[in-house]
Amino acid sequence: MLQFYYNAAPNPMKVALFLEESGLPYEAVPVDTRKGDQFKPDYVAINPNSKAPSIVDDGKPVFDSNAIMLYLAEKTGQFLPKPDHAGETLSWLMFIASGIGPYSGQYVHFKNFAPVGNDYGVKRYEFEAKRHWGILNDRLEGREWIVGDSYSFVDMAAWGWERLGAFVLGAEEFDKLGNVKRHLAAINARPAAARAEAIKTRHAFKAEMDEEARKIMFRHTAA
Repeated sequence: MLQFYYNAAPNPMKVALFLEESGLPYEAVPVDTRKGDQFKPDYVAINPNSKAPSIVDDGKPVFDSNAIMLYLAEKTGQFLPKPDHAGETLSWLMFIASGIGPYSGQYVHFKNFAPVGNDYGVKRYEFEAKRHWGILNDRLEGREWIVGDSYSFVDMAAWGWERLGAFVLGAEEFDKLGNVKRHLAAINARPAAARAEAIKTRHAFKAEMDEEARKIMFRHTAA
């Protein structure tokens, strides 16, 4: 059975959604990053980058959430684009991987966790996060799904971050993204989305961002 190493962050949740949509049997294995599970030798052997998610399929590890999404789509033959949309789908998957995710994550970090006096960092990542979310919102104008006329793994990849859009951007800013919110609602209405959300109740994760968690999560400050 496939092992799915996860927590409730946006990137693991997009993989959880694919697993639930596809019906692939899997074992959920928690990676509590605030306790440092990601740096344990057994996990580093699976994911040298020490992040979640990862999977192990028939003894073979796959890491990086977007690589996992593409791997699972090809493995199952499900939620793949039609042949004439293949390149477009990869483009939007990489847009989420290199734009929506990183800029949203950095904006959250500089806004909520960085020491005071980082106005330049906050402004830069706020601008880039809003810019990328605006591109996605424009893409969804008049479209039900991101590529073509069918729900695909690239929609699931966006959903992982859309779930936290109000937290990333603030509720007022996220409300301006009407097309993104409609896309999020359409996926949330799918039974698999509820099952994916429920995965985080299977294990207890540390909720506190205390001093110990900060030292683990923000190792650049350890010195």
